[in-house]
Amino acid sequence: MTHIPYILAIDHGTSGIKAAIVSVNGEIVDHAFEKTPIAFLAGGGAEQDPEDWWRALVAAAARLVGRNPDCSKAIICVAVSSTFSTTVAVNRKGRPLLNALTWMDSRGAAEVRKLVSGFPGINGYSLATLAKWVPKTGGAPTLSGKDDIAHVLFIKNTRPAIYADTYMFLPSKDYLNLRLTGEFASSYDAMQLFWATDIRDVDRIAYDKKLIRAMGIDAEKLPPMMAATDILGTLKKDVAGQIGLSPKVRVISCSPDHQTACVGSGAVSDFSAHLYVGTSSWIQTVVPFKKTDLLHSIASFPTAIPGKYQSVNEQDLAGGCLAHLFEKLLFYENALYARDQEQDPYALLDAIAGAVAPGSDKLIYLPWLNGERTPVDDITLRGGFFNMGKTHTQDHMIRSVLEGVALNTRWSLKYVEKFAGRTLEPIHFIGGGAKSALWCQIFADVLNRRICQVSRPMQANARGAAWIAAVGLGYISFDDIPALTRIAGVYTPGNENRGLYDELFDVFVAIYKRNRKLFKRLNAA
Repeated sequence: MTHIPYILAIDHGTSGIKAAIVSVNGEIVDHAFEKTPIAFLAGGGAEQDPEDWWRALVAAAARLVGRNPDCSKAIICVAVSSTFSTTVAVNRKGRPLLNALTWMDSRGAAEVRKLVSGFPGINGYSLATLAKWVPKTGGAPTLSGKDDIAHVLFIKNTRPAIYADTYMFLPSKDYLNLRLTGEFASSYDAMQLFWATDIRDVDRIAYDKKLIRAMGIDAEKLPPMMAATDILGTLKKDVAGQIGLSPKVRVISCSPDHQTACVGSGAVSDFSAHLYVGTSSWIQTVVPFKKTDLLHSIASFPTAIPGKYQSVNEQDLAGGCLAHLFEKLLFYENALYARDQEQDPYALLDAIAGAVAPGSDKLIYLPWLNGERTPVDDITLRGGFFNMGKTHTQDHMIRSVLEGVALNTRWSLKYVEKFAGRTLEPIHFIGGGAKSALWCQIFADVLNRRICQVSRPMQANARGAAWIAAVGLGYISFDDIPALTRIAGVYTPGNENRGLYDELFDVFVAIYKRNRKLFKRLNAA
């Protein structure tokens, strides 16, 4: 097998680092995982220590390389995917000046509102703001305060000494690339949520001086950009030694998780779609045009694929809702309850949910535990169970979480399809949620769309990163990827529950519309 070139793919997610050895054709040889902690702070903070990321990357990669010596000799490139809109402030030596602000950190919301609000306006934005940003960037800084630019403005205005000492603000992917190579740089797609680039010509993306000036930030603190498929450099000698690779191994610029998931799902052609369910969730399609839906926070963003945009609608928490149910509600260890840890607790939840009738006896779960991004941009929303009665049990709660995430996805899909101008089918399903056959069927039934469960769905980001590297190195083209993608199962929507899920969806949206003012009253900063 060693004559086949391999990529060491790094998938950096919220919960940790996955390292995988992947062939240029997308075959996963082996993978390893190292967990990383996250700290939730008052006022919407969500931070991680970049040093934890680095230690986890080296540990996972070294363990993987050590137990696969033959394949490791054929590793020709390292490709890093990481969470979109997680921001690291570094000094000239590349050292973090404070913890990274993750994609869940909303403390910059007030700074964004100061920047974009005014009269006359619409949905929290002044018309002058929209006229300035939308034609160039496809959108504007989101009011939730979870974009990279919100993180930068939060640091600038509340940590001025840190801002002054910052040499560069880097997306998390590019911080890890810096540690691998010593090179300060980013990719066009990774810089989108700094809202400082002109993307009108997707093949000639560049920083826009007027937008940078309007935001009041220093242009020199933004990294130089390149294509995702460009070679950034080679491994630093000491890093290569720690991992067990040759210092001649190259490092590709690569892409954030949204874009690598798109590639790894195999849905890379125009109007092909994928659904990702991990800690968060999104529904995404590739589009050949630049367009904006201001009312539902949908825009065309650059991808790793030359000449292509993507349209994406992200749900803040999805699989994270199941983790919350498991860790904080069902098996919360306090004085009233103690338990023995199950080896695979999520498989148990899956089995319990499968024994409950569709619709969970009309118990509706709201998955807005951390506010929401799209199709509504509202950090004050909160989750919960609606319509609970005496006959409902823990079992109903478990299934309703799966269905509530699917109902929220249906809400998003409605506007993504409107944006794309067509029905999106089939939908490729990836991420940890796609391991569940039950959830695959629930999504098929709730969305009324054919769901294709991609093989080894939890490795989709790593596979996508490897394919981006393989394209950059000339082994394959993006057009080859659909044929290389393996489908583990196809789930078709059933008609027997159509009316039930239509009713629950109507009520789900009505709950938001009738209670949004109450959420704001309870949870506004």
